[in-house]
Amino acid sequence: QVQLVESGGGLVQAGGSLRLSCAASGRTFSNYAMGWFRQAPGKEREFVAAISWRAYSTYYADSVKGRFTISRDNAKNTVYLQMNSLKPEDTAVYYCAAGIYGSVVSDAAAFGSWGQGTQVTVSS
Repeated sequence: QVQLVESGGGLVQAGGSLRLSCAASGRTFSNYAMGWFRQAPGKEREFVAAISWRAYSTYYADSVKGRFTISRDNAKNTVYLQMNSLKPEDTAVYYCAAGIYGSVVSDAAAFGSWGQGTQVTVSS
């Protein structure tokens, strides 16, 4: 098992930026893919972005492509989500997740460990 702790959420105006961080401990961080998901009030959790174990591959939801960037620092056991040009519809609780495998996937079932979430609120 791996323990995940997100940080960096907050309140920002539309058009602004935030960077989320997720610190991992436990399992060897560099062996598995990492992902970000989000859940808005009254909606199901949805995939945002994922990165492979060595950061060779990334994958984004269409709704965030070109605005969000996922990255990882295996030396620091940390994955990041840089969010630019934020929109009110990006408002959600954002969750970091550790993959079961090393390759990039978007299916939540392929992620075995989850953080507690961090709130991102974008005002119009």
